[in-house]
Amino acid sequence: MQHRIIAPRKLNADVTLPASKSISNRVLIIAELAGMSHTQIENLSDCDDTQVMIDALTQRPETMDIGAAGTAMRFLTALTAATPNAHHNLMGTERMCHRPIGILVDALRQLGADIRYLGSEGYPPLHVNGNRLSGGTIELPATVSSQYISALLLIGPMLEQGLTLRLKGNIISRPYIDLTLCIMRDFGADVEWTDTQTISVRPGCYKPRPYVVENDWSAASYWYEMMALSEGDDDQITLHGLMDGSKQGDSSLRYVFSLLGVKTQFATKNPEVPTTVTLRRKPFHVPRLDYDFSGQPDLAQTFVVCCCMMGVPFHFAGLSTLRIKETDRIVALQREMAKLGFNIEAVGNSELMWNGQRGPMHDTEGMTIIDTYHDHRMALSFAPAALRLPSLAVNDPTVVSKSYPRFWRDLTKAGFTVEDADLGTQPITRG
Repeated sequence: MQHRIIAPRKLNADVTLPASKSISNRVLIIAELAGMSHTQIENLSDCDDTQVMIDALTQRPETMDIGAAGTAMRFLTALTAATPNAHHNLMGTERMCHRPIGILVDALRQLGADIRYLGSEGYPPLHVNGNRLSGGTIELPATVSSQYISALLLIGPMLEQGLTLRLKGNIISRPYIDLTLCIMRDFGADVEWTDTQTISVRPGCYKPRPYVVENDWSAASYWYEMMALSEGDDDQITLHGLMDGSKQGDSSLRYVFSLLGVKTQFATKNPEVPTTVTLRRKPFHVPRLDYDFSGQPDLAQTFVVCCCMMGVPFHFAGLSTLRIKETDRIVALQREMAKLGFNIEAVGNSELMWNGQRGPMHDTEGMTIIDTYHDHRMALSFAPAALRLPSLAVNDPTVVSKSYPRFWRDLTKAGFTVEDADLGTQPITRG
């Protein structure tokens, strides 16, 4: 399937963003451990990754097929390992079988878990025999996915001795760890940073309580990108359901986008209250952008595309985890940006640079076709480029359902023409 995208001349959008899947998936694990039903959680994400979690927790099949949901694989591995008399096979897509999980499995085994590999050592699929874990102190490298750390933290209160995590090396995606700690505390967990590299979780029980999931700042990033790429003086985007002072690390995007000429205005500054955010263009932006994305790696694709289309050279660091996402995002970005005439230089495994020069575009019969590599963020971050391109198409557009199922529908409501190439010129009105 392929979607062809034509941007409107004037951008005036009013968008209710999806709920945060990062928060939803953490709350689902805690709700399970607290003896709550997921129906007691308001505004759960409707994305694929969260639905996989709900299905696994409610149906408890012997074989849990989590598809491409990396968070679900890590969180469910820890949960099932710490659940007495649980016996499950955890499997996923072919790509999932190449995404490492050995660090988490080794840590769980140190705590007393019974886990074995059903394929290659260090990778899914897994067979887990759950039992009561002793807990204690373990060391964990902090230079890889923070999901390993969050998976262990979430089960920490249920361990007989609690859990002390000593993190080695530079901690990446620290905001996601802090998000986990905040949500754990919301449900009564006694957890804290005891120093800059150590987290302590005391044994205890989660306390059931009503919970409302806030909307997703990661999803907001694509609308910020559209605002940055718009060219109308009166263009405006209104986003609903975001919080000032949000626990989500990606909420920092509003500060970075201010450097690219996007002004953010909150309807209310009251903390932890969902409100309306209005985006407008400012008449200036920085001539070059240098930024370390180690705390917000999921924003990298958005800013790579946005900066290139604006002609803003950049140097982005902190991108090491992009190699092990739904695809190798560094390679995918280089390939697809080359189609638009941009030569993106990779420096080692964690940096991307662009010097501001642009070569000829490579199109097919006048159409630039973007491949998504089964990665939702490739589709989501490239679609706004239609504002600066005469013609743009995105292959495998349904991948957005992993995090933002309503994206194409929201795009059409904002005035974009989104056509399904397989249906001729029929506009897209579904999610």
